[in-house]
Amino acid sequence: MDVLDLIKPNQKEESRANKIVCKFIEKLNKRLIAAEAVVGGSFAKDTWLKGDHDIDVFAIFSKKYDSKKIPGMLGKLLKKLFFFVKKVNGSRDYFQVRFNGYLFEVIPVIKIDSPDEAENIMDISPLHVAWVKENIYNLNEEIRKLKLFMKSANCYGAESYIKGFSGYVSEILVIYYGSFENVLKSAVLWREFEIIDTEKRKILIKNMDKSKISPLIVIDPVQKERNAAAALSKEKFDLFIKRSREYLKNPSIEFFTKKFLVPDDAIVLIAKPLKGRTDVIGAKLLKAFEFIRDRLDGDFGVSESAWNWDKKAVFWYKTRTKELAEYKKHYGPPIDDEANLEKFREKWAGNKIFHENGRVYVNVRRKETKLEHYVKNLIRDGELKDKIKSIKIVHS
Repeated sequence: MDVLDLIKPNQKEESRANKIVCKFIEKLNKRLIAAEAVVGGSFAKDTWLKGDHDIDVFAIFSKKYDSKKIPGMLGKLLKKLFFFVKKVNGSRDYFQVRFNGYLFEVIPVIKIDSPDEAENIMDISPLHVAWVKENIYNLNEEIRKLKLFMKSANCYGAESYIKGFSGYVSEILVIYYGSFENVLKSAVLWREFEIIDTEKRKILIKNMDKSKISPLIVIDPVQKERNAAAALSKEKFDLFIKRSREYLKNPSIEFFTKKFLVPDDAIVLIAKPLKGRTDVIGAKLLKAFEFIRDRLDGDFGVSESAWNWDKKAVFWYKTRTKELAEYKKHYGPPIDDEANLEKFREKWAGNKIFHENGRVYVNVRRKETKLEHYVKNLIRDGELKDKIKSIKIVHS
């Protein structure tokens, strides 16, 4: 099997998608006043992946409209035209519409000619589409390769619960480096806070807003003040470099097939998510995963961990040990801190007090010493109740 068979929509799928999208746009434009619906996202740029039927549509309103009112105006119209319409809250509300088996995300924006005129980051999105279309130079399949490679590596998606590479960032990377393989070859040489700027502007980290700094800094081609990769976490940055190195060492189609690899010696948990909006559920799952990881790391030491969500969430953790000593050291104040030392003695009266590196400590018996029992107690913790519906160990 060729990689193109996995990434590129065939003629039949492409033809069907074009017909449905055109029908949707035509239906919407017939009723829009002082606004125009246009296709956006990867569909407009022809970088969408085979089987991906989520389509972005911009409803571009004239500047004469109040940007705060356009979501309400659009929502009322969509509900008149389509059966399934769902409002999604964001910096500016937008809408999900199901139509002929496709999911359309209809985003209200104000027509602008330059980023300076934007009242919301969404207003700039059509400019991102225009930039990619102007600079793609037949790199469509190379971008598709990178997107699927990132998806398979579990580091694709800028959502807060993924913290990976966005589609726009993957497009910028391929345009900047010239091919899929060149991105990977460059990635293995990246260092933290690497700066990529297609326009070759002089960008200094010290002049950037700290909230915009991420392990990889990709300067937005149409907005030099913005780091397009601001959502990227150190974990996903490192994971992409690791997978790039593995691919270059031994290229294989396996790197493009969605797999969530779990080490044999890891403890594995399955979590059932709560109901609600995808981004909210995802954020809660991430917090649950991190809560367990951090608690485990404090006692057993976590060397590797990862999670994946597809209907159910899978958490796995590799620990440095699976059994702890019966006692652990509970440290108190420095030896020369008389006031707090006396309180420590009172609290631990009846326990032998030891000294180590200028501090006092007592030996405290652990409630659990075995990893599996420890995790069973941990997942009963009240901290998880508002994050997941249920969770259980499936492998230890």
